[in-house]
Amino acid sequence: MIKMKQTIQEALHWASLFLKEHGREEKVAEIILMDLLAVSRLEFLMRLPEELSVSDGTRFKDLIQTHATTGVPVQHLTGKETFYERSFNVTKDTLVPRQETEELVYYLLEKLAKRPELTDVVDVGTGTGILAITLALENDALNLTAVDISEAALAVAAMNAKKLQADVAFCHSDFLQALKEENHQVDVIVSNPPYIPYSDLEKLQDTVKNFDPHLALFSEEDGLYSYRQIITQAKDVLRPHGLLAFEIGYNQARAVTALIKEAFPHAVIETKQDMFGKDRMVFADVCV
Repeated sequence: MIKMKQTIQEALHWASLFLKEHGREEKVAEIILMDLLAVSRLEFLMRLPEELSVSDGTRFKDLIQTHATTGVPVQHLTGKETFYERSFNVTKDTLVPRQETEELVYYLLEKLAKRPELTDVVDVGTGTGILAITLALENDALNLTAVDISEAALAVAAMNAKKLQADVAFCHSDFLQALKEENHQVDVIVSNPPYIPYSDLEKLQDTVKNFDPHLALFSEEDGLYSYRQIITQAKDVLRPHGLLAFEIGYNQARAVTALIKEAFPHAVIETKQDMFGKDRMVFADVCV
Protein backbone atom coordinates (compact mmCIF):
# COMPACT_ATOMS: atom_id res chain seq x y z
CA MET A 1 0.00 0.00 0.00
CA ILE A 2 1.26 3.49 -0.89
CA LYS A 3 1.90 5.65 2.19
CA MET A 4 0.35 9.11 2.39
CA LYS A 5 3.80 10.68 2.15
CA GLN A 6 6.54 9.02 0.16
CA THR A 7 9.31 9.73 -2.26
CA ILE A 8 8.95 9.20 -6.00
CA GLN A 9 11.35 6.28 -5.69
CA GLU A 10 9.24 4.65 -2.98
CA ALA A 11 6.11 5.02 -5.08
CA LEU A 12 7.89 3.51 -8.08
CA HIS A 13 9.10 0.56 -5.99
CA TRP A 14 5.60 -0.16 -4.66
CA ALA A 15 4.08 0.04 -8.12
CA SER A 16 6.69 -2.22 -9.69
CA LEU A 17 6.06 -4.92 -7.09
CA PHE A 18 2.28 -4.56 -7.43
CA LEU A 19 2.45 -4.90 -11.22
CA LYS A 20 4.76 -7.90 -10.97
CA GLU A 21 2.35 -9.63 -8.57
CA HIS A 22 -0.42 -9.19 -11.15
CA GLY A 23 1.63 -10.42 -14.08
CA ARG A 24 2.05 -7.00 -15.67
CA GLU A 25 5.18 -5.31 -17.01
CA GLU A 26 6.99 -3.41 -14.28
CA LYS A 27 8.14 -0.64 -16.66
CA VAL A 28 4.53 0.55 -16.86
CA ALA A 29 5.02 2.14 -13.43
CA GLU A 30 7.75 4.40 -14.73
CA ILE A 31 5.76 5.34 -17.85
CA ILE A 32 2.68 6.32 -15.85
CA LEU A 33 4.63 8.22 -13.21
CA MET A 34 6.66 10.16 -15.78
CA ASP A 35 3.44 11.13 -17.54
CA LEU A 36 1.75 12.11 -14.28
CA LEU A 37 4.67 14.36 -13.34
CA ALA A 38 5.09 15.63 -16.93
CA VAL A 39 8.84 15.12 -16.89
CA SER A 40 11.46 13.65 -19.21
CA ARG A 41 13.25 10.44 -18.24
CA LEU A 42 16.34 12.40 -17.18
CA GLU A 43 14.27 14.75 -15.01
CA PHE A 44 12.44 11.76 -13.58
CA LEU A 45 15.67 10.05 -12.53
CA MET A 46 16.98 13.25 -10.96
CA ARG A 47 13.78 13.70 -8.95
CA LEU A 48 13.54 10.15 -7.56
CA PRO A 49 14.54 11.23 -4.01
CA GLU A 50 11.90 14.01 -3.96
CA GLU A 51 8.64 13.66 -2.09
CA LEU A 52 5.54 12.84 -4.12
CA SER A 53 2.50 15.00 -3.39
CA VAL A 54 -0.48 13.29 -1.78
CA SER A 55 -2.71 14.04 -4.79
CA ASP A 56 -0.16 12.67 -7.27
CA GLY A 57 0.39 9.62 -5.06
CA THR A 58 -3.32 8.89 -4.90
CA ARG A 59 -3.75 9.33 -8.65
CA PHE A 60 -0.71 7.14 -9.35
CA LYS A 61 -2.03 4.38 -7.11
CA ASP A 62 -5.43 4.44 -8.85
CA LEU A 63 -3.87 4.23 -12.33
CA ILE A 64 -1.54 1.38 -11.38
CA GLN A 65 -4.34 -0.62 -9.78
CA THR A 66 -6.61 -0.05 -12.78
CA HIS A 67 -3.97 -1.30 -15.21
CA ALA A 68 -2.96 -4.25 -13.03
CA THR A 69 -6.48 -5.52 -12.34
CA THR A 70 -8.25 -4.81 -15.64
CA GLY A 71 -5.49 -4.82 -18.27
CA VAL A 72 -6.48 -1.44 -19.67
CA PRO A 73 -3.48 -0.39 -21.82
CA VAL A 74 -1.12 2.16 -20.33
CA GLN A 75 -1.65 4.22 -23.52
CA HIS A 76 -5.34 4.56 -22.66
CA LEU A 77 -4.40 5.74 -19.19
CA THR A 78 -1.92 8.35 -20.43
CA GLY A 79 -3.83 9.09 -23.64
CA LYS A 80 -0.73 8.89 -25.81
CA GLU A 81 1.94 6.72 -27.36
CA THR A 82 5.30 7.47 -28.96
CA PHE A 83 5.81 6.54 -32.61
CA TYR A 84 8.88 7.49 -34.62
CA GLU A 85 9.95 9.68 -31.69
CA ARG A 86 6.73 11.70 -31.77
CA SER A 87 3.86 11.68 -29.29
CA PHE A 88 0.47 10.68 -30.72
CA ASN A 89 -2.88 10.94 -28.98
CA VAL A 90 -4.57 7.57 -28.48
CA THR A 91 -8.17 6.77 -27.54
CA LYS A 92 -10.37 3.71 -27.21
CA ASP A 93 -11.43 4.31 -30.83
CA THR A 94 -7.93 3.73 -32.21
CA LEU A 95 -5.43 0.90 -32.33
CA VAL A 96 -2.48 1.50 -30.03
CA PRO A 97 0.56 2.06 -32.32
CA ARG A 98 3.02 -0.85 -32.35
CA GLN A 99 6.80 -0.64 -32.53
CA GLU A 100 6.89 -3.03 -35.50
CA THR A 101 4.93 -0.55 -37.60
CA GLU A 102 7.84 1.89 -37.37
CA GLU A 103 9.72 -0.55 -39.59
CA LEU A 104 7.04 -0.27 -42.27
CA VAL A 105 7.57 3.50 -42.30
CA TYR A 106 11.36 3.14 -42.35
CA TYR A 107 11.47 0.78 -45.32
CA LEU A 108 8.82 2.71 -47.23
CA LEU A 109 10.75 5.97 -46.81
CA GLU A 110 13.85 4.15 -48.00
CA LYS A 111 12.05 3.00 -51.15
CA LEU A 112 10.52 6.42 -51.82
CA ALA A 113 13.93 8.07 -51.56
CA LYS A 114 14.98 5.92 -54.52
CA ARG A 115 11.80 6.72 -56.47
CA PRO A 116 11.16 10.47 -55.97
CA GLU A 117 8.55 10.46 -58.75
CA LEU A 118 6.15 8.68 -56.36
CA THR A 119 4.62 11.55 -54.41
CA ASP A 120 0.89 10.92 -53.96
CA VAL A 121 0.34 8.53 -51.05
CA VAL A 122 -2.80 7.18 -49.41
CA ASP A 123 -2.82 5.55 -45.97
CA VAL A 124 -5.71 3.09 -45.76
CA GLY A 125 -7.19 2.55 -42.30
CA THR A 126 -5.20 5.38 -40.76
CA GLY A 127 -6.37 4.98 -37.13
CA THR A 128 -4.35 7.45 -35.07
CA GLY A 129 -2.76 8.71 -38.29
CA ILE A 130 0.72 7.44 -37.47
CA LEU A 131 1.60 6.30 -40.99
CA ALA A 132 0.30 9.31 -42.91
CA ILE A 133 1.54 11.89 -40.41
CA THR A 134 4.98 10.35 -40.03
CA LEU A 135 5.46 10.02 -43.79
CA ALA A 136 4.39 13.64 -44.30
CA LEU A 137 6.79 14.90 -41.63
CA GLU A 138 9.71 12.74 -42.72
CA ASN A 139 9.39 13.58 -46.44
CA ASP A 140 7.82 16.96 -47.23
CA ALA A 141 7.72 16.14 -50.96
CA LEU A 142 4.90 13.68 -50.34
CA ASN A 143 1.18 14.46 -50.67
CA LEU A 144 -0.65 12.42 -48.04
CA THR A 145 -4.28 11.35 -47.90
CA ALA A 146 -5.48 9.27 -44.95
CA VAL A 147 -8.72 7.29 -45.04
CA ASP A 148 -10.65 5.32 -42.44
CA ILE A 149 -14.14 3.88 -42.11
CA SER A 150 -14.26 5.05 -38.48
CA GLU A 151 -15.18 8.72 -38.14
CA ALA A 152 -14.04 8.60 -34.50
CA ALA A 153 -10.60 7.40 -35.58
CA LEU A 154 -10.42 10.10 -38.26
CA ALA A 155 -11.11 12.72 -35.60
CA VAL A 156 -8.18 11.44 -33.52
CA ALA A 157 -5.92 11.35 -36.58
CA ALA A 158 -6.86 14.90 -37.55
CA MET A 159 -6.14 16.04 -34.00
CA ASN A 160 -2.71 14.40 -34.17
CA ALA A 161 -1.97 16.02 -37.54
CA LYS A 162 -2.87 19.43 -36.16
CA LYS A 163 -0.76 18.92 -33.03
CA LEU A 164 2.26 17.77 -35.02
CA GLN A 165 1.70 20.29 -37.83
CA ALA A 166 1.51 17.65 -40.54
CA ASP A 167 -0.12 18.43 -43.88
CA VAL A 168 -2.46 15.48 -44.37
CA ALA A 169 -5.88 15.30 -46.04
CA PHE A 170 -8.45 13.08 -44.32
CA CYS A 171 -11.30 11.19 -45.97
CA HIS A 172 -14.08 8.97 -44.63
CA SER A 173 -13.97 5.83 -46.75
CA ASP A 174 -14.51 2.08 -46.71
CA PHE A 175 -10.98 1.15 -47.74
CA LEU A 176 -10.37 2.91 -51.12
CA GLN A 177 -14.02 3.18 -52.15
CA ALA A 178 -14.27 6.97 -51.82
CA LEU A 179 -11.12 7.52 -53.90
CA LYS A 180 -12.38 5.07 -56.49
CA GLU A 181 -15.70 6.91 -56.79
CA GLU A 182 -13.88 10.24 -57.20
CA ASN A 183 -11.43 8.83 -59.76
CA HIS A 184 -8.66 9.89 -57.40
CA GLN A 185 -5.44 8.09 -58.31
CA VAL A 186 -2.27 7.79 -56.24
CA ASP A 187 1.30 6.55 -56.59
CA VAL A 188 1.52 4.68 -53.31
CA ILE A 189 -0.94 2.75 -51.17
CA VAL A 190 0.25 1.98 -47.63
CA SER A 191 -1.77 0.17 -45.00
CA ASN A 192 -1.60 -1.58 -41.67
CA PRO A 193 -5.10 -3.03 -41.99
CA PRO A 194 -7.00 -5.36 -39.66
CA TYR A 195 -5.37 -8.75 -40.25
CA ILE A 196 -5.98 -10.93 -37.20
CA PRO A 197 -8.38 -13.86 -37.82
CA TYR A 198 -11.34 -13.96 -35.45
CA SER A 199 -10.23 -17.48 -34.52
CA ASP A 200 -7.19 -15.96 -32.77
CA LEU A 201 -9.28 -13.80 -30.43
CA GLU A 202 -8.77 -15.89 -27.31
CA LYS A 203 -5.01 -16.10 -27.88
CA LEU A 204 -4.53 -12.35 -27.53
CA GLN A 205 -3.52 -10.55 -24.35
CA ASP A 206 -6.37 -8.93 -22.45
CA THR A 207 -4.77 -5.50 -22.99
CA VAL A 208 -5.38 -6.02 -26.72
CA LYS A 209 -8.57 -8.05 -27.11
CA ASN A 210 -10.53 -6.19 -24.41
CA PHE A 211 -9.49 -2.64 -25.25
CA ASP A 212 -8.24 -2.18 -28.83
CA PRO A 213 -11.17 -1.61 -31.23
CA HIS A 214 -12.03 -4.90 -32.93
CA LEU A 215 -12.71 -3.01 -36.15
CA ALA A 216 -8.99 -2.22 -36.30
CA LEU A 217 -7.84 -5.70 -35.26
CA PHE A 218 -9.88 -8.45 -36.85
CA SER A 219 -10.64 -9.41 -40.42
CA GLU A 220 -12.76 -12.09 -42.08
CA GLU A 221 -11.40 -14.74 -44.45
CA ASP A 222 -8.64 -15.84 -42.07
CA GLY A 223 -7.46 -12.26 -41.74
CA LEU A 224 -7.19 -11.66 -45.51
CA TYR A 225 -10.43 -9.77 -46.21
CA SER A 226 -8.89 -6.31 -45.79
CA TYR A 227 -5.99 -7.10 -48.13
CA ARG A 228 -8.35 -8.52 -50.73
CA GLN A 229 -10.51 -5.38 -50.66
CA ILE A 230 -7.59 -2.94 -50.82
CA ILE A 231 -5.81 -4.85 -53.60
CA THR A 232 -8.99 -5.20 -55.66
CA GLN A 233 -9.79 -1.49 -55.34
CA ALA A 234 -6.15 -0.62 -56.00
CA LYS A 235 -6.60 -1.66 -59.62
CA ASP A 236 -8.71 1.50 -60.08
CA VAL A 237 -6.77 3.79 -57.74
CA LEU A 238 -3.08 2.98 -58.12
CA ARG A 239 -1.23 4.57 -61.03
CA PRO A 240 0.91 2.43 -63.36
CA HIS A 241 4.29 1.59 -61.81
CA GLY A 242 2.95 2.48 -58.38
CA LEU A 243 3.80 0.90 -55.03
CA LEU A 244 1.87 -1.17 -52.48
CA ALA A 245 3.15 -1.36 -48.90
CA PHE A 246 1.45 -3.55 -46.28
CA GLU A 247 2.02 -4.62 -42.72
CA ILE A 248 1.00 -8.28 -42.43
CA GLY A 249 0.57 -11.05 -39.92
CA TYR A 250 3.67 -13.21 -39.44
CA ASN A 251 2.14 -16.10 -41.44
CA GLN A 252 0.40 -14.14 -44.21
CA ALA A 253 3.24 -13.30 -46.61
CA ARG A 254 2.46 -16.08 -49.06
CA ALA A 255 -1.28 -15.40 -49.10
CA VAL A 256 -0.91 -11.62 -49.49
CA THR A 257 1.68 -12.13 -52.23
CA ALA A 258 -0.77 -14.40 -54.06
CA LEU A 259 -3.53 -11.78 -53.83
CA ILE A 260 -1.22 -9.12 -55.28
CA LYS A 261 -0.07 -11.42 -58.08
CA GLU A 262 -3.66 -12.22 -58.95
CA ALA A 263 -4.48 -8.51 -59.37
CA PHE A 264 -1.10 -7.39 -60.70
CA PRO A 265 0.57 -10.36 -62.47
CA HIS A 266 3.77 -8.45 -63.26
CA ALA A 267 4.31 -6.98 -59.80
CA VAL A 268 7.75 -7.30 -58.21
CA ILE A 269 7.07 -8.34 -54.62
CA GLU A 270 9.35 -8.29 -51.59
CA THR A 271 8.72 -9.57 -48.08
CA LYS A 272 10.66 -8.05 -45.17
CA GLN A 273 11.06 -9.33 -41.64
CA ASP A 274 10.58 -7.32 -38.47
CA MET A 275 13.06 -6.91 -35.61
CA PHE A 276 12.02 -10.31 -34.28
CA GLY A 277 12.77 -12.09 -37.55
CA LYS A 278 9.11 -12.59 -38.48
CA ASP A 279 7.57 -11.78 -41.86
CA ARG A 280 5.91 -8.42 -41.22
CA MET A 281 5.90 -6.31 -44.40
CA VAL A 282 5.10 -6.84 -48.05
CA PHE A 283 6.12 -4.31 -50.71
CA ALA A 284 5.01 -4.57 -54.34
CA ASP A 285 6.28 -2.54 -57.27
CA VAL A 286 3.27 -2.70 -59.53
CA CYS A 287 3.59 -2.84 -63.30
CA VAL A 288 0.14 -2.35 -64.84
